Amino acid sequence: MRHISRRTFLLAASSALAAPRLWAKPAFDAYPFTLGVASGAPLPDGVVLWTRLAPDPLKGGGLPPAAIAVRWEVARDEGFRDIVRTGEAQAEPQQAHSVHVEVDGLAPARWYWYRFMAGDAVSAAGRTRTAPAAGARVDRLRFAFASCQQYEQGFYAAHRHLAAEDLDLVVFLGDYIYESSWGSRHVRKHEGAEPVTLEQYRNRYARYKSDADLQRSHAAFPWLVTWDDHEVDNDYANDRSEDLDPDFLVRRAAAYQAYWEHMPLRRSARPAGPNMQLYGRHDFGGLVRFHVLDGRQYRDHQVCPRFGRGGSNVIDDLKCPSRLEAPRTLLGHAQEDWLYTGLSSSRARWNIVAQQLLMAQMDRKPGPERQFWSDGWDGYPEARARLLQAIAERRPANPLVIGGDVHFNCVADLKADFNDSRSPVVASEFCGTSIASQGPQQARLDSMRAENPHVRFANGEKRGYVTMELSVKRCVTRLRTIDSEKVEDSPVSTLAAFVVEDGRPGAERG
Repeated sequence: MRHISRRTFLLAASSALAAPRLWAKPAFDAYPFTLGVASGAPLPDGVVLWTRLAPDPLKGGGLPPAAIAVRWEVARDEGFRDIVRTGEAQAEPQQAHSVHVEVDGLAPARWYWYRFMAGDAVSAAGRTRTAPAAGARVDRLRFAFASCQQYEQGFYAAHRHLAAEDLDLVVFLGDYIYESSWGSRHVRKHEGAEPVTLEQYRNRYARYKSDADLQRSHAAFPWLVTWDDHEVDNDYANDRSEDLDPDFLVRRAAAYQAYWEHMPLRRSARPAGPNMQLYGRHDFGGLVRFHVLDGRQYRDHQVCPRFGRGGSNVIDDLKCPSRLEAPRTLLGHAQEDWLYTGLSSSRARWNIVAQQLLMAQMDRKPGPERQFWSDGWDGYPEARARLLQAIAERRPANPLVIGGDVHFNCVADLKADFNDSRSPVVASEFCGTSIASQGPQQARLDSMRAENPHVRFANGEKRGYVTMELSVKRCVTRLRTIDSEKVEDSPVSTLAAFVVEDGRPGAERG
């Protein structure tokens, strides 16, 4: 399964170009909107609406290889009495019968409701919100960010509570699915082996998206999304997999296609084989600019891997001098330049760099010797230094970095030089815990925090998400955690809160 021939890949790609026949009057054997609805990538005049027809979601979808007409409606009210936009899209088998509707002609900064119809079936209704007009005065934006939802390790009580928050937006920072089964105390199981083919990735997404709490979270707010590694393969870097699979780009193409099919993304993000344009800027009036990054597709390979393997390693600083090579990049040089341009041109009051990882330096070894994890920003310190130096020199207003991946809540001061205690703080970082994936031992985090004085807070005991409330004067961040991911209806509370004042980098306990 791991060695798919190039001929097989090309035959599949060519068949995907063939125009499907139309199933004119579909009569479904079962309800087709089993995976819910979603919206994303909001603009001042529109938004992307998503659904997928899948009456048998865990077995390829359960539909014939024919296109199906899907009608859609957008209304100003939840009861759909005041419908403002309607249309029809084709759900094609080449795209797993998914639908990506780019609605326009809407008013800025207001709530809308939407739904889909196919044959006699009607989807659940979703709620979405357009962005404020370009440059408009915005008094408040409230959003949540989340990551890392290993399905087997926990229920999605965090998503249930997230859907009930007073938010305008959700930002998801990667590891939406997990390709692998790992961890302890599983509460439920994946179906099938680790995905490699397109059909297997589709079934894995269907398993995750069948969760009712995740569906609630999608239906409540528009989402901005990016990926990390587990949407494809643990610790992959560019064209290299963890197990050095020679056909890895074929697998990456399948994974990227399945990601596109299941996320509320614009047509500009539709992949071409193993390539997909995911990073982008999203403005919300004059208050906020989100710089959403892709930290996997373009990065250099990790340095000093374990023998015969790709992916991450924990490396002693003095034993791996290649870690400090100046040209090494995590984002790719084209994306770096794009980010610097976006930071320089931004006129927003807050600039949020939304990416997958913990950016702050994290020395993992007590004492004078140092040890770093190679898969995160610590494996690319010169690239991190370039970014933080660019922030210091270009001075975008109120830079904040948000991240995930590490399965613990972390609040840190970001400095151009972490090894100089006198180096000024240039940005504040908030790294969120996981939705369900198990975290590190707290004693280990306490030990690492003692070695890294720029880390203000680190806690891995709880799962959850993070909310941020932005106004002209301040950002209030709340670390929202559930009691236990092993309990379906686990309650939520605020573990800690932090405030960043306008014009003053550095987070203070709120």
